[in-house]
Amino acid sequence: MAIRNIVQEGDAILAKKCRPVTEFNEKLHILLDDMHETLARADGAGLAAPQVGILRACALVMVDDGSYLEIINPVIEETSGIQEGPEGCLSVPGRFGIVQRPDHVQVKAQDRNGNFFTYTADGFTARAFCHEIDHLSGHLFTEKVTEYIDPETYYGDSEEE
Repeated sequence: MAIRNIVQEGDAILAKKCRPVTEFNEKLHILLDDMHETLARADGAGLAAPQVGILRACALVMVDDGSYLEIINPVIEETSGIQEGPEGCLSVPGRFGIVQRPDHVQVKAQDRNGNFFTYTADGFTARAFCHEIDHLSGHLFTEKVTEYIDPETYYGDSEEE
């Protein structure tokens, strides 16, 4: 496994739509393994292939138990509710904003071997799925921000308590 460079805002690849994954082979497995290592080092909630310079429809999303779920060719099949909260992005370091997302999503995707599965998520995990799937369509969270925030002010300084 290898740590890959995370593409930063302004790079044209982040604005491009990904191609579907059609071959579930060793090359895909290496990409996913590298993405796991890159994401662990970056300490983020998710990572999409275009963020490491690859225009393929695959991403990693942190789920409720803190592990990362691999989603390949994901499609949001169902949404409900609304949540509004803070988001950031590994490709947009140091900028955070309030974004409105569905509170509940049902996603259909494939695993690294091409098997289809469905995953249902609520709250933060639903937000993470939407954020990463947006990357696969060439969209950044900054397009949806209603207000930019300072996370320390937003969350408060715990050292003062």
